[in-house]
Amino acid sequence: MSVYDKYETVIGLEVHVQLGTKSKAFCGDDASFGAPPNTHISTISLGHPGTLPRLNKKQIEYAVKLGLALGSKISPTNNFDRKNYFYADLPKGYQITQDRMPICIGGGMDVETEAGGKRHIRMHHIHMEEDAGKSIHDIAPDASFIDLNRAGVPLLEVVTEPDFRSAQEVDVFMNAMRQLVRYLGVSDGNMQEGSLRCDCNVSVRLKGAEKFGERCEIKNMNSMRFARKAIEFERKRQIDLLESGGKVAQQTLNFDPVSGTTSPLRDKEDAHDYRYFPEPDLPPVVISDEYLAKIKAGMPALPWELQKTFIEKYKLSAYNAKLLTEEKGVATFFQGLTQHTKNYKGAANLVINKISPWLNEEKVGIADFPASHQQLGALIQLIDDGKVSNTIAYQRIFPELLKTKKMPLEVAEAMNLVQSSDEGFLEKLVDDVIAQNPDKVKAYQNGKKGLIGFFMGAVMKASKGKAEPKSTNALLAKKLAKK
Repeated sequence: MSVYDKYETVIGLEVHVQLGTKSKAFCGDDASFGAPPNTHISTISLGHPGTLPRLNKKQIEYAVKLGLALGSKISPTNNFDRKNYFYADLPKGYQITQDRMPICIGGGMDVETEAGGKRHIRMHHIHMEEDAGKSIHDIAPDASFIDLNRAGVPLLEVVTEPDFRSAQEVDVFMNAMRQLVRYLGVSDGNMQEGSLRCDCNVSVRLKGAEKFGERCEIKNMNSMRFARKAIEFERKRQIDLLESGGKVAQQTLNFDPVSGTTSPLRDKEDAHDYRYFPEPDLPPVVISDEYLAKIKAGMPALPWELQKTFIEKYKLSAYNAKLLTEEKGVATFFQGLTQHTKNYKGAANLVINKISPWLNEEKVGIADFPASHQQLGALIQLIDDGKVSNTIAYQRIFPELLKTKKMPLEVAEAMNLVQSSDEGFLEKLVDDVIAQNPDKVKAYQNGKKGLIGFFMGAVMKASKGKAEPKSTNALLAKKLAKK
């Protein structure tokens, strides 16, 4: 057994969700991403003397939505606090946040484990706060630059309990969180743009031990590939340190993706280091029962609820249900398609195997897919009625539906693709193929039943794909059985 197998990894997350509001948390500055540096700023977001914050009501709505989705208790009264620290990208010298009274308490989410089971990850709380600006260190070798466009953008910080036991579980959780915030419409969840990032608190302990080890916090992971590498490196580093007789120091760490290593940024701060005190310029926010009921009534179906529906109502496999619910738009599109066909498995196959690859190839969203539900439902019906084969439907008719508003039958007739089950038409084809292959007929009649595929292929080729397979197969079997 490896020395590393003696230890258990314990991980807790602080997930930062940048909210998709039009304006910032406490002023009317534009909160959108991608503007030239220091253009989405004002005297309020810069913290000039005499300016006062004003709460963005959408931030409250989005926080409540996420809390409800995670099964959290929503705090009826909410206060804000000042978190004081000095850094160049924090223009006010403090961050408006929630320390004593977070908006959401408790809750949880299930994640898949490496063994194939599920682990319930508990939430400690969710609180509202504002983001800091961005420090840029790679423009000039001897200077750093500050972009304050992000300063004041509304955030939710989701703080989990230390319930993760592997980097893989963290990966699954973060992907599920990204999926959830997109379903709720509270954030685009774009990790590359910093809309979703996390701090990973990592410690190790001997298996069976109850007491947690000393933890280190790896800051600002906005790539799950890097987060997995950082956690694995930190796990090994801490175990090596303990095995050599050393002690793990509680630190805040930086991860270098080039070297794949962590390095200390500073000793880990405690709450008193930030000198939290109540924000004097913002009154308490009271969430009424009526407001809460209104938010609940407007909640969309959540991904795990849709998965259950797709499995139970539409009889899909768990795998297909998961694929169809990865993106809210795709799930909604599939539900729309089920209004135009009862062949739900056929509809799922069409979305998964044809529509999704087309979207990826064209780099567009499902809203830009050109064919209608009516056209696609009719295409599935053509296959079910035996008028076209799967191959013809997918390879010949489907591409045409992307260019026309015509219905599939009209397209198939114009392209001479409709299969025929007319007995006279099929009988002549079958008789001709049998007459042209006497040796194979004899071999079939002497027991080589696999040759039925050869005869089917020959008939389909002679008919240019217009012979309806089921009727053709039955007629061939009948004719070939005669000696």
